[in-house]
Amino acid sequence: MAEPEKDDRQVDDGSADPEKEVGELVVRLTQPGELEPAERRRLLGRLAKSLATGAKKARASGAGRGRWLAEVFLSIAPRIPIRDLHTLSEHHHGLTGEELADDLVRTAQKATMTVGAIGGALAAAQFAAPPLLLSAPAQLVAETIVVAAIEVKLLAELHEVYGVRVQGTGTQRAFAFTSAWAKQRGIDPLAPASVSLALGAASKAALRNRLMRTLGRHLTTFGPFLTGAVAGGALNRGATGKLGKAIRADLRLKGPSLPPQAPPDELTP
Repeated sequence: MAEPEKDDRQVDDGSADPEKEVGELVVRLTQPGELEPAERRRLLGRLAKSLATGAKKARASGAGRGRWLAEVFLSIAPRIPIRDLHTLSEHHHGLTGEELADDLVRTAQKATMTVGAIGGALAAAQFAAPPLLLSAPAQLVAETIVVAAIEVKLLAELHEVYGVRVQGTGTQRAFAFTSAWAKQRGIDPLAPASVSLALGAASKAALRNRLMRTLGRHLTTFGPFLTGAVAGGALNRGATGKLGKAIRADLRLKGPSLPPQAPPDELTP
């Protein structure tokens, strides 16, 4: 527990690298377990601040927002914590197969809904306070990055549940899962080039487009009062559920068949 406190002090005194901090904050916001709402708001606020610093540098270099967003996400993708099948089952009360996949999707929906509600509420507050309006885009970019990370994590862990193993280094696998998220489909384990293709220009373009569409969705939460919080939560929950459904349907075709679930009266006590 002492180490995170040390990291917080490094961040607070301005000595930390903003790019490194972005990765650390996203990891903390996507780790298993519940975060208190106040802590989640604090971390999202710090993430927005770090992203704002990076955005200024990107604008100075002439980089477009889409390209910058993709570069940021690719820099943090290898750090997103992906659990293996055994750990997933342990963390989800011993569930396996389709029941485990159901719970993974529900958990991810809850996480992105919470992020959307917090981001929407912050945007609503800033809408009501014009002097703070300029900070709102950074908040929405932070929300976009975290939601994308949660969904990439969900996609990767669904591959574990359905027995679709992706080969390669940790970084290659992270990029492959990120590319699959951008295209909203599972990875074909029989395609030898599936990992290397995840590093190509077409996949990076798909990632930019997906991130910008996600950001555009979050911009719709920019409204007065609590309408932003309600819209942000509902939109994220729906989008994550749609992703989970699409990936599961794809993986059922690409991976080994899961064992059928026993009826309740046949379960071992």
